[in-house]
Amino acid sequence: MQQYNLQTDRLLLRRPQASDLAPYSAYCASDRTLYVGGPFNTVQAFEKLAAMIGHWELRGFGRFVLTDRMTVRALGHVGAMQLDSSDLPEMTWTIWFGQDEGQGYATEACKACLLHARDVLGFSTMIARIAADNLPSRRLALRLGGVENPTAAAPEWFPDAVTYDFNV
Repeated sequence: MQQYNLQTDRLLLRRPQASDLAPYSAYCASDRTLYVGGPFNTVQAFEKLAAMIGHWELRGFGRFVLTDRMTVRALGHVGAMQLDSSDLPEMTWTIWFGQDEGQGYATEACKACLLHARDVLGFSTMIARIAADNLPSRRLALRLGGVENPTAAAPEWFPDAVTYDFNV
């Protein structure tokens, strides 16, 4: 039986697992990945999911796969990542399929993850890096309490990023 780490009214959030590869690969091959450097082929999707799984081992925390409580269908991923230990942890969110967009799933999952980051992980500050033209994600960052940081330098690997600061 799958162990769920977080629950909300509509969602179960759990660590990524091998059974996520097919829906994650479908997401990676889609235009939904344009803001994160995609689309990606199946090998790249495999590597990205493996990295998401491995992040938990290397950092002790990571991104959750958010699933519908009724169907347990994977809807996307959400949560903290920290690729460089000298950076602040980053809050991330992605809805994998267009049919699930606009239903409040990302907001609901992010709120649970921010509380988890504060109460369990002990984070007081996080950031979110969002492509400048990804207006829906930028609006979500604001709804979640993020404050745009105009002085934050975009990382070399994400030159068009706008950074939002979160006090969690």
